[in-house]
Amino acid sequence: MIEVDHLCFSYGSHAVLQDISCAIKPSCMTFLLGHNGVGKSTLFRCILGHLSPQKGEVRLGGKPSSQYTIKELARYAAYVPQACNPVFSYPVEQVVLMGRSAYTPLFSAPSRADEGIVQEALERMGILHLAKKEFLQLSGGERQLVLVARALAQQGKVLLMDEPTASLDYGNQLKVLTQIKKLCHSGLSVLISSHNPQHALWFADEVIALDGGKVLAAGAVKEVMTPELVRALYEVDVHFCTDNGNCFMMPELSRLEGVHVSVE
Repeated sequence: MIEVDHLCFSYGSHAVLQDISCAIKPSCMTFLLGHNGVGKSTLFRCILGHLSPQKGEVRLGGKPSSQYTIKELARYAAYVPQACNPVFSYPVEQVVLMGRSAYTPLFSAPSRADEGIVQEALERMGILHLAKKEFLQLSGGERQLVLVARALAQQGKVLLMDEPTASLDYGNQLKVLTQIKKLCHSGLSVLISSHNPQHALWFADEVIALDGGKVLAAGAVKEVMTPELVRALYEVDVHFCTDNGNCFMMPELSRLEGVHVSVE
């Protein structure tokens, strides 16, 4: 479990996070929502120990993150970036094996146990058949699944994912999020930053909404995700509708300035 308690962070005189308090629950898929520049990535960096907050603290499993070593942090929380474009290409299994670096002594070769964990991670993500392929030859969706498999190989309790579907087409977005949802069912906690509130409606268990450097709303998706929240976050009017048990968010296009919609 991750607990953020009265966290404050500023870049010089620019306050980005102001008195942020929230929690990421076990076996829960939590979406972090908010417009560009609201502090989502900064919050991730504070949780991962890349930035030191001016006030407040982050606790991992009840222990302040400042008391963890770098390797201990890597064993607790794994990070999946938006994309990865290495200068040199590596076979997929080698990319995933990099997730074992927190467990492998310096200058030591990976053990058979490490290799077994890599194979298991590839299998869990449904990409074992890609093990020998070059990472840079994969599609965007396949690369993202490889990065998730690398994070799984760290065997952490929490996955932090910074807009993992931002560069993917619609089909791959749903495929990746479906696989991530399955990981939550197996016991992992996942925190995903996203610019797509519709994805939160479909996949999230909980939602944390940031606005003005503060937590605007937090809680179960069915309670927190409302047209009023979407309006406050993105300045867009929407209404929700349900079809076969699925909730859809429909924008009120007629209310957007400069947009004319005609239906023939």
